[in-house]
Amino acid sequence: MIQPRGDIMGILDSLQSLAGQAGDAAQTDNAKVAGGLIQALTSHPEGIQGILNSLTANGMAQHVSDWAKGQGTTATPEQVQQGLGGSGFLEKIAEHAGVSPAVATTALATILPMAIQQFAPNGQATEQSALGDLAKQFLGKLVS
Repeated sequence: MIQPRGDIMGILDSLQSLAGQAGDAAQTDNAKVAGGLIQALTSHPEGIQGILNSLTANGMAQHVSDWAKGQGTTATPEQVQQGLGGSGFLEKIAEHAGVSPAVATTALATILPMAIQQFAPNGQATEQSALGDLAKQFLGKLVS
């Protein structure tokens, strides 16, 4: 099994830190959305590659390339909407997270570039089988 590059606990710590930067209410929403993202990725047949395909098809190819390289550390909610709107991912993530699509879009502006950098370091998806373990670790850290 190919593991995502870097330390999985490091990405979890980074996501948790980012989730907490805007206060308790935002931390709760960001944590929910991050968990919803992981659930959506593990349940979608294309996983992270589906998100990459949607972003690329919707005019976000340069952003994907930058995020994969760790450049442009955040997105705007408008960019998330542009890249994922119409793909069903936003709705699925929001449903898993128990938040509105608008809340999911705002939280994904911070979370999505980090996820792409971690799981698609060259703009291509890495092995998906590691996401199940990541989801358990991630949700355990953020919900505890």
